[in-house]
Amino acid sequence: MSPYISAAAWQESWDRQQEAYLPDREHRFATMLDAVDAVCEATPPRLLDLAGGTGTISLRALHRFPDAEITLVDLDPALLALATASLGDRATVVTTDLSRSDWTTALPHLRYDAVLTATALHWLPADRLGTLYAEIREVLRPGGLFINADHMPDDDLPELTKRLLARAEERRAARHAAGAVLSWSQWWQQAEQDPTLAPLVRQRHAIYPSGHSPEWTPPASWHLTALRDAGFTEVGTLWRGGTDAAVVAIH
Repeated sequence: MSPYISAAAWQESWDRQQEAYLPDREHRFATMLDAVDAVCEATPPRLLDLAGGTGTISLRALHRFPDAEITLVDLDPALLALATASLGDRATVVTTDLSRSDWTTALPHLRYDAVLTATALHWLPADRLGTLYAEIREVLRPGGLFINADHMPDDDLPELTKRLLARAEERRAARHAAGAVLSWSQWWQQAEQDPTLAPLVRQRHAIYPSGHSPEWTPPASWHLTALRDAGFTEVGTLWRGGTDAAVVAIH
């Protein structure tokens, strides 16, 4: 795969597909990187892009902090190939399984200034996610931060949340029907036709024979409680956009 042609095109395709589900995607990323800037004002940050997929966060972090030292971890071979092609030697790309407690042994560094993740951890069950939060704290330096941006409804707005989700689904379905953007399943079908990605997609199917676990999207309050239980000293909501939020925790 040419790192300058095929990878760039697939990255663009991935971004458009994701934006159909997350219209304010870029705003949440910018807010996350603002927080990184606030805790790493004097030096280039050392960042861990958790379940980083194609490198979406890493690419934006490098644009914001060209000298950042970045580690991206994921398990999906197809997405990791795109991340490797896009990032080149500007980041360390690592294959590791976040469902296992030994995932940290694959990391090239013991401590990071920030750990960032977005729309990636909702496939982990509650008990594993709570444990993962504690493991993340252990790879952060004192004063470092963790941010998780995902589907996190406000539990004080149950009826409005239902309406917001319904309207978003209507708009997304219309765009998919018109061919304005690929759906998640259509994107993967396209990837299966690419001669470089096709064998990696088959590997992906072997890793996830029935797909990821069913999505589990508790309210932001659940995440805040779990982060406090994991031992973080400062916990709160950094950003909210409709039924999505980014929670932040300080070591």
